[in-house]
Amino acid sequence: MAEKSMTVELTAHDLPLHCPRPDSPLWSQHPRVFLDVLKTGAVVCPYCSTQYVFKGAAPKGHH
Repeated sequence: MAEKSMTVELTAHDLPLHCPRPDSPLWSQHPRVFLDVLKTGAVVCPYCSTQYVFKGAAPKGHH
């Protein structure tokens, strides 16, 4: 049975996005990777397959 990946919703307050998040449990730690969620509105971490989805208005200065 395949594990279901976790989905995390983010707002402009959560940027810049990096995984793992500061509140991630120790067992789920991996090398920190910065992810560009604003480009398409969603991004998947290449290490742990957590999906991040951006909700709300993009911060000023982003296109």
